[in-house]
Amino acid sequence: MTYDVLVLGGGPGGYVAAIKAAHLGGKVALVENGYFGGVCLNWGCIPTKALLKNARVYQDVLMGDFYGIEGIDKSQLSINWPAMLKRKDRIVRQLVGGVKGLLKKNKVDVFDGFGTLIDANHIEVKGQQLEGKKLIIATGTSPMIPDIPGLEASMKAGNILTSKELLSIEALPKSVVILGGGVIAIEFATLLNALDVEVTVIQRSDRILKGVEEEMALTLSKDLIKRKVKIVTNSSVEKIEGTRVFTKINGEEEIFEGDKILLSLGTSPNVKGLEALSLDMDKKGIITNDKMETSITGVYAIGDVNGKYQLAHVASAEGIVAAENAMGGNEELNYNIVPSCIYSFPEIASVGLTEEEARQKDYDVVVSKFPLAANGKAMAEGENIGFVKIIADKKYGEILGTHIMAVHATDMISEAIVSMQLEGTAYDVAKAIHPHPTMSEIVMEAAHGIMDQPIHF
Repeated sequence: MTYDVLVLGGGPGGYVAAIKAAHLGGKVALVENGYFGGVCLNWGCIPTKALLKNARVYQDVLMGDFYGIEGIDKSQLSINWPAMLKRKDRIVRQLVGGVKGLLKKNKVDVFDGFGTLIDANHIEVKGQQLEGKKLIIATGTSPMIPDIPGLEASMKAGNILTSKELLSIEALPKSVVILGGGVIAIEFATLLNALDVEVTVIQRSDRILKGVEEEMALTLSKDLIKRKVKIVTNSSVEKIEGTRVFTKINGEEEIFEGDKILLSLGTSPNVKGLEALSLDMDKKGIITNDKMETSITGVYAIGDVNGKYQLAHVASAEGIVAAENAMGGNEELNYNIVPSCIYSFPEIASVGLTEEEARQKDYDVVVSKFPLAANGKAMAEGENIGFVKIIADKKYGEILGTHIMAVHATDMISEAIVSMQLEGTAYDVAKAIHPHPTMSEIVMEAAHGIMDQPIHF
């Protein structure tokens, strides 16, 4: 049998691409070596959010006095980590089962095993050869293991964990040193800190979340420090011995130790088994254009393996574009409107340009900010840390970027995404009636600030 589309990898890019190609009338085969839903569903997006909810509830219980709830004996409160893991695993199993059901319902043929490319039209899996007219590669990435003296030995001894191992560890450690200050590192710092784990974050650059809007990253950093997270910047890791991390800070050696060390220093593309194609690559992954096309006609690469954005929602969007093009379409993905989310306490969500980026592109920039502390719903919920910042073009008020720091920021950012997709202006957002009381009103207020000034600040 010859398939219209072969998909290698069943993560949020691969399974979405397979289903979309089937929707378009294609006969589709999907090869997956492991777990459907990929890292996101099994060890990333979903498991961490389930555990963050547990941590949030625990913190809310501790804040009972603040909300006028009496009778809570805080000395008797404890964290049942195994029970939290069971809840997390139950959610993951249900969602993985849902993905399998969707593939079956859409008549996608699923092959379980490691797929090796023979050429652009053939995949070998467990001794069986699959043939296809088009190929979509969605093999993802794996944690990068840097060449640090002692790191490999410490990993073998179980002292250093990746996020995958930490999400299944039997007992919660009392202290953790996190190597890295990116999104995943900070989400784990938030989670562990909220569960009473002593956390130290070691970051090479001068601040955490280097790719995030600066003011928001600094605000979150201050709040984490207030919550007793130790953040060490401008540091280089020289070596690791057991659970001790030896660093250099301003030329001076400093040693940090924890019960466990979390490795969060980036990822490397999974390209094993793809060697036969000799695809054009760079250090980030397989090079593709906005149509998801690789250097070989009829071969597409999506998700983390193409190195553009390591975000599940981008992988899914790329999967749809690749599937449409593999089935004869001519679609492109607009990478100018890609939202990014950090599930910290409070959350951070951004889309579009930062103020600095907009100025570098020679826009005549106007910026408006509105603080959460001036929002009624935020005050009612006791969640007043954060703000929204809208960057717009002064001439027409076109929204160039929106950055939100708030308890529900990851949900609220969608309003900005749709506005930008429709080439909307701050005037459109300001004139749209927003329900009261809601946190989404801060976006409307900031939009008023682009026009003139906010009403309530």
